[in-house]
Amino acid sequence: MKDVILTGVRSNDEPTLGNYLGAFLPMVRLQREKAGEYQVNMFVPDLHSFTTPIDHEGLYERTIKNLKYFVAAGLDIDNADTNIYRQSYVPAHSELTWILDCFTYMGEMSRMTQFKEKSTNEDNISVGLFNYPVLMSADILLYGAKWVPVGDDQKQHLEITRDIAIRLNNKFGELFVVPEDWKKQLDFSARDSGVRVRSLTNPDKKMSKSIDDPRGTILLSDDPTDAAKKVMSATTDSVGAIHFDWENQPGVTNLLQILALLTNRTQNEVTAEWDGKTSYGDLKKAVAEAVQAFLETFQARYNEVGKEALISKLEASEEAMNIVANETLVRVQAAVGLRPKA
Repeated sequence: MKDVILTGVRSNDEPTLGNYLGAFLPMVRLQREKAGEYQVNMFVPDLHSFTTPIDHEGLYERTIKNLKYFVAAGLDIDNADTNIYRQSYVPAHSELTWILDCFTYMGEMSRMTQFKEKSTNEDNISVGLFNYPVLMSADILLYGAKWVPVGDDQKQHLEITRDIAIRLNNKFGELFVVPEDWKKQLDFSARDSGVRVRSLTNPDKKMSKSIDDPRGTILLSDDPTDAAKKVMSATTDSVGAIHFDWENQPGVTNLLQILALLTNRTQNEVTAEWDGKTSYGDLKKAVAEAVQAFLETFQARYNEVGKEALISKLEASEEAMNIVANETLVRVQAAVGLRPKA
């Protein structure tokens, strides 16, 4: 059995530039570098979409659309070691979540930063929003995924997955492969820290498709010219000089990060080029041009992705993933007393 690399992006809204840089691009790069040596599971966690209000009528088509975005980003769906599948098409995800729920503590869930951020100023908070890190744990543990290259906003969820797996292993024996810790994940994916692209209007928050922040968010479907205009209007600061400093200059630093990622250069190289310069306008112009050029190329590739081949790959992967997930589920069910032990 090959070690498993697993990642996924929700399908509730249009993906952002942040999704592309923080999730799509690293996954494509890992596939190119690791496929053959590893099994790559790239899935759409459509059940996670319900944790916040969505347009349910369009969910199915957005799921297909988001998979096409992955292919446009460079994911090779013809690779034999790569699986793409929809979470809801593998019922074991839901079944294992309930079992894991019963070994997860309220205090642990209450400390999740993502829940605190998304529930702020909301009157009706769903249990799903509170609970979804456990579903994420099931997503990982069903397939023995050792490598889970998530963004830094999901760091806590990776840690709780490890805690749950270790807890059940200690109680029932070696049920689960425990994913590697955060530092090893970063080393594996060749990153110093998780990529977290910030809002252009409020750089203290991430660029999110779940937040009503149209001026601060660049969607992959945005008109390239309009996206460039958003960059030119980005919030910076009054320091008067360009420095890579997340604490004191998050807006400027966010632009430097985007520029490095879109031009395929190291962050140190880009930072050295701009450090100490005083024209924020010149930096914005460079980033705006890079964003516009990227979107023009990316959208052209997206329009070339064939739906028929994508559906065929989905169905084949989902058949295979159901077999793997059910084997894990039955093993767990037997351990907790729901099925006879072999």
